[in-house]
Amino acid sequence: MLDGLPESLTSALTPDEWRAVALSLKVSFWATLVSLPFGVAVAYVLARHEFWGKQALNGLVHLPLILPPVVTGYILLLSFGRKGFVGALLDQYLGIVLAFRWTGAALAAAVMAFPLMVRAIRLAIEAVDPKLEQAASTLGASRAWVFATVTLPLILPGVIAGAILAFAKAMGEFGATITFVSNIPGQTQTLPSAIYSFLQVPGGDAQAARLVLIAVAIALLALILSEWVGRAVARRIAGS
Repeated sequence: MLDGLPESLTSALTPDEWRAVALSLKVSFWATLVSLPFGVAVAYVLARHEFWGKQALNGLVHLPLILPPVVTGYILLLSFGRKGFVGALLDQYLGIVLAFRWTGAALAAAVMAFPLMVRAIRLAIEAVDPKLEQAASTLGASRAWVFATVTLPLILPGVIAGAILAFAKAMGEFGATITFVSNIPGQTQTLPSAIYSFLQVPGGDAQAARLVLIAVAIALLALILSEWVGRAVARRIAGS
């Protein structure tokens, strides 16, 4: 049973519905975990550095927000499919196949959630007074040490908020995922894909409604957790 969800609801789920829920949680967790270091790095670069091509990088990061998700999924298929220029190399040299695998669903979810993660973290970094970092640098600390001991503790609530936003976005991702990895029950069928499938068959409304309630409950739990952790970290920083 998923903690925090009514037992009557979770006990009514069929094995196929359980697999969709479990796969969505798995995909969202790994999408968030793997993309988080990249999100912090990109947010820091955009917030603290001026360089040629900065606007292009910023536009590229936010492109998934304005492109139709199906277009993003198609680009991923062209790039990371077995015959894609990146996918072919991964398959040939590392034996990694992303298309029509749950790992591909995690990649699609990470790409779609990345802009929200970067934006939340970037706002947190921009709120930190650069003079604090400069003071640490003048004392002989390296840039990496300044970030680890000064910047990161101060932006931790923003990092947590960005991670939770990314997780929630990944849980709800549909268009890019179904385009890139299809809708294979037990393999790539996530929660939104399962809801869509149930709505396409007669009598599937009840199953779809159960999964909708599960999705809403998980989203609310994620929001509550984000608020609680963010406030706890902020209190700890303020008291230190």
